[in-house]
Amino acid sequence: MFSDPAIWLPFVFAALMGLSILIYVVADGFDLGVGVLFPFADDDEKDLMIASIGPFWDANETWLVLAIGLLLVAFPAAHGAILTALYLPVAVMLVGLILRGVAFEFRAKAPAHHKTRWNWAFYTGSMMASLSQGFMLGIYILGLEQGWADLGFGLLTAVFLTVGYSFIGAAWLILKAEGALQVKAVAWAKGGIWGLVLGLGAVSAASPLVSTRIWDKWFSWPELLWLAPLPLLSAALVAGLWRALRRLPRPGDHGAWVPFAAATALFVLAFLGLAYSFYPYVVPEKLTIYESASAPESLMIILVGTAVVLPMILGYTVLSYTVFRGKASLLNYDLMAQNAAPEAAETGTTTER
Repeated sequence: MFSDPAIWLPFVFAALMGLSILIYVVADGFDLGVGVLFPFADDDEKDLMIASIGPFWDANETWLVLAIGLLLVAFPAAHGAILTALYLPVAVMLVGLILRGVAFEFRAKAPAHHKTRWNWAFYTGSMMASLSQGFMLGIYILGLEQGWADLGFGLLTAVFLTVGYSFIGAAWLILKAEGALQVKAVAWAKGGIWGLVLGLGAVSAASPLVSTRIWDKWFSWPELLWLAPLPLLSAALVAGLWRALRRLPRPGDHGAWVPFAAATALFVLAFLGLAYSFYPYVVPEKLTIYESASAPESLMIILVGTAVVLPMILGYTVLSYTVFRGKASLLNYDLMAQNAAPEAAETGTTTER
């Protein structure tokens, strides 16, 4: 296998693309989830929720760009098939992400009477991105078909993924917030965990039903024995999550990291199950990674570029999470300007706003 570039290069790029998607779903999933939870918080809590994701959301979305870029250059035939079938939800997702980005910047700088509008814009953008991603997941699992049953399943996964994002967003707030907002986040997580469980159950049940190949991969012997740890671990994580949430918040903030860590582990297990189910197909039951891959010579050149770019993205991501670890504090441009004014007066400089 490893002696033939036409075999190992597509596998390497499929793994890199899968890693990028997984990191995006977890990382941007929690900040999309924070946006989905916006209507349930008061104004001061909204400011703290924004502050909790402020240093990270740009870096999180980089992984989506990387995943789509790898799909385009490494598997161009699959890129065309997937984006052609999902053109509308992709457009909705992009509009939602743009709206989120604009609202994120403007809500902190706009006059007070406009802030509510930008809060709703941030929520709307978060919902558009989350629902469209869930819809795309459902349609992808069913092989990019567009029948009424397929669209219905796409809508179902849209709702469940959005609830899943809200759950991991609440888990993030448990980790980053304190006081009343942390208490609210615990309550939000207790409600969202059941939507996450139903979503994982729906996707897990649908995957083997749409393909006899996937059914055989999951329920043949001895594959059934080797794969049994995935659902067992998932059930154990859900039970541990529920137990941890019932005990939070605790004095000294003990255990605040557990819900987010467990939610991340659940997402990882779900992704591993999907990856195993659909390999070697990049478009379910239609195109394999080997059929849709670029020429080995092209992939080798792209691999060299990826070997340079990927560590830089990983390093930047790790650095941002390390520097801004700990509890979130408010981002207040007015306060920053007020603090800057005395310093400017002392140095004889002026501050422009």
